[in-house]
Amino acid sequence: MRKLNIKFIGGVLGIILSSTSCNEFLDINDNPNQPIVADVQLVLPQAIVASASIANQFNSYGGHFGGYIANAGGFSGFGNLLSYNLTPGDYNGLWVNTFQDPIKDLQYVIDNTEGIDEFAHYNAVAKIMKVVNYQRLVDAFGDIPYTQALKAEEGVTLPTYDDAATIYADLLATLDEAIVIFDDADFPTGLTPATDPLFEEFGTDADAHALAWKKYANTLKLRILIRLSSTTDVTAGFAGLDLGLGFLDNDAIVNPGYDKNRPNPTWATWGKTVADALANSSRIPTSFSFAFYGGSGSKITDTGRGEATFVNYPATPTNQLGNEVGNPTIVPGLVTWASNDPVLIGTGVLKGPAMGRPLMLKAESHFLQAEAILKGFIAGGIPLMTKSYNDGIKASFAYLFKKESEALVDTTGRVATYVAGNPGNRLVDISLATTANERLEAIITQKYIAMNMITSDESYNEYRRTGFPVSVPGGAPRLDIASNKSTITGRTDRLPTRIMYPSSEQSFNAANYRDVNFSSQLIFWDPN
Repeated sequence: MRKLNIKFIGGVLGIILSSTSCNEFLDINDNPNQPIVADVQLVLPQAIVASASIANQFNSYGGHFGGYIANAGGFSGFGNLLSYNLTPGDYNGLWVNTFQDPIKDLQYVIDNTEGIDEFAHYNAVAKIMKVVNYQRLVDAFGDIPYTQALKAEEGVTLPTYDDAATIYADLLATLDEAIVIFDDADFPTGLTPATDPLFEEFGTDADAHALAWKKYANTLKLRILIRLSSTTDVTAGFAGLDLGLGFLDNDAIVNPGYDKNRPNPTWATWGKTVADALANSSRIPTSFSFAFYGGSGSKITDTGRGEATFVNYPATPTNQLGNEVGNPTIVPGLVTWASNDPVLIGTGVLKGPAMGRPLMLKAESHFLQAEAILKGFIAGGIPLMTKSYNDGIKASFAYLFKKESEALVDTTGRVATYVAGNPGNRLVDISLATTANERLEAIITQKYIAMNMITSDESYNEYRRTGFPVSVPGGAPRLDIASNKSTITGRTDRLPTRIMYPSSEQSFNAANYRDVNFSSQLIFWDPN
């Protein structure tokens, strides 16, 4: 039995097909008047938008574990958020929502466009977005259902878990396949702002759409290879990377037509509700993350991005996660991760309800390239690495000073002011770093700053992989990334190594459910 969901996509009313169990009904025959094939031109944008909604949930998870979010005063009952004493129910939504919505719809598009020339580009885009969602799941949970996932209609109700490293290898192969599909397709792309809410800025320019998606796929390959590079020989993988194609050179931002009544999901979570009430009153920035922007004992001075990112900067209330004694409250009536400077309102992290939801920033693309050059996977040496690194910083400024309307606030001189304001600081001026490890620290630290409350889960992934930015366990709040109520004793940094498999798997896939140790068991790419 199938049902139709009516949803708005980019301001267009769409009809999306989903499935419910026939066992829930008495029907014994298919209804000849009910559509059984959904239009992939409607399903694909819905899946892209759903991927953006899930990105917001992963951002919040990474914000707490990656050292960006602390508890504000006036509230109690944070429980295992402060202690890291995790349970299977804590992040159940990351798993369930990813499988139920974007991955299911993306697989539907793939299955219904495979080998159909006129829908080749839809097939390629669905495969790229499938990689985006599966990589998130692997990075959070490790081994997951993959080859047997979404096959209930074929009788697979208890899908086994595939090896995470094997999944990563197949994700790379899937991206290669998607790029080839774009290269070989003989038909116009069919992607327009109505059907492609990710790269809608290219309008009806088929070639521009195809190139943007290919570069996005190539950059996802780069991310996967870099993620593997700490534990795996990735020489062959980099040999197969298309350097001539290049990498993402714009921010990959989903915007199906968000507005105040249908807001960007990150704004709805951390900004304001549709009724204009504050969506968050119990969380403030950590002292650890804020110390990269200025203030007493700061690690870096960054007035420019600080003014755009935080309320009441530089007097923004901050706290160490876990501190419940005299911890400051939010600024009443104002969004915490948003500027209230009259000139900068509408810039920064939380620009407004109509802002797009980033899946990957141009800044990340440049920092990934910088690390690949640093490690010798891409030729160019120190000069090209330095250029990629500096381009990453410039791209971070450019994104943060982009308004909700996409208009850019003039950033002339801001990057130069940033460098000049941090003389002798190798975390800003990478030319002052003298070893490969110091250069890597600068790259990952700047990536950490660029991803603050935007793609925070990637920061948490990179911290686990590299140990950067540096944390001093038991040090001052501005130096210690972890909660001061952490119950994790087996690790120096006192952070979880992963989250647990969800309670939904305990209930519906008990035969394959795994009880993991969140304080010691590592995701396969984690060398620490």
